[in-house]
Amino acid sequence: MQRPLIDVPADRSDLADRLADGLDATGPALRVVPPGARMPSPTPDEARPGDDAPDGMPPAAVTVPEGVAVVVRTSGTTGAPRDVLLSAAALRASADATAERLGGPGAWVLALPPAHIAGIQVLVRAHLAGTPVVVCEPGPFRPATFTAATDQLVTLAGSARRYTSLVPTQLHRLLDDEAGTRALLAFAAVLVGGAAVPASLLARARAAGVAVVRTYGMTETCGGCVYDGRPLDGVRIRLDGDGGVLLAGPVLADGYLGRPELTDQAFVVLPDEEGRSGASIRWLHTADLGRVGPDGRLHVLGRADDVVVTGGVKVSPGPVEQVLAALPGVREACVVGVPDEEWGQVLVALLVVGPSGPPALDEVRLVVAERLGPAAAPRRLVTVPALPHLGPGKPDRRAAAALAVGA
Repeated sequence: MQRPLIDVPADRSDLADRLADGLDATGPALRVVPPGARMPSPTPDEARPGDDAPDGMPPAAVTVPEGVAVVVRTSGTTGAPRDVLLSAAALRASADATAERLGGPGAWVLALPPAHIAGIQVLVRAHLAGTPVVVCEPGPFRPATFTAATDQLVTLAGSARRYTSLVPTQLHRLLDDEAGTRALLAFAAVLVGGAAVPASLLARARAAGVAVVRTYGMTETCGGCVYDGRPLDGVRIRLDGDGGVLLAGPVLADGYLGRPELTDQAFVVLPDEEGRSGASIRWLHTADLGRVGPDGRLHVLGRADDVVVTGGVKVSPGPVEQVLAALPGVREACVVGVPDEEWGQVLVALLVVGPSGPPALDEVRLVVAERLGPAAAPRRLVTVPALPHLGPGKPDRRAAAALAVGA
């Protein structure tokens, strides 16, 4: 059985209602798109004839499997963006596990674009819990708009628990603002994800009394499924022989719209390592590298395809960025490899810095070399007003590399 799929702009005033209908199977499945975005025409495998399509349906109607409630476009960190098929069951499992981990359902402030999975999940959680959600005013993120939304939620939610979800850049800006920091204290939990969260930023937030929860996940897992290194209930973690991270559980997507070959590459069925005779588990093979510490927590090291080979040594940018972000005056860091005749590639660090300016290159190289080895020390620093991003919080490393080469 199939159900129709319609494109709905993220700025529609009835988006939450349409999403609820999609989850409850009383309406079509939704693909939430950025305001004014033009989605590509359906592929022959996706298209179905239908001139009498519902409101929002393209002339060549697209259908999805009956259980699918939402289709979410990825940010394109692995190449061309993909349309991910998320079932109502997976979204509910994710929302239920999140509520369980955070101490119960609650009301939400939506500060992220609802065209991305983290924003959609805020609406899903509030709908399933029957609690209010307050949306920040449209436009660039500002502490004042977040503070106003928080004040409104405090009034609406009464004694209910309050939550919000942010990316690291937003958390930075709120901690730099006195009223924004006070607003953060109104939440029982502040989820932070979408990109690596510098340890220095976490420490700063927690020192201010903010109940920060670091999340890891992706569109294919209905958003965050590992909180502070520990998987949500029902989610399992496995590492392959190269340190690649695999995830399993009821939160997994059904696959990709119209891309069966990509679905087969990303989602694999493997024997159960826990030894149950004949049992097999469906896993998502992420593009990330990681390790599991002695305490059982997952530590994500970065994307496998971001690894830079310099002088024959492989360097993951993530740990280098963590060290750089902890330096005085550094707000954000992105490390990329650029071509070099002698070394093959050299590491260049793009930095967003505070009023005191960037640290000296010699100081940076010394600190990084002491902690991660000489090969990880950047050869150049480039100061930028803001890092380029693909989606909420996700660095655009291709654009960053172009800036590094241009500089």
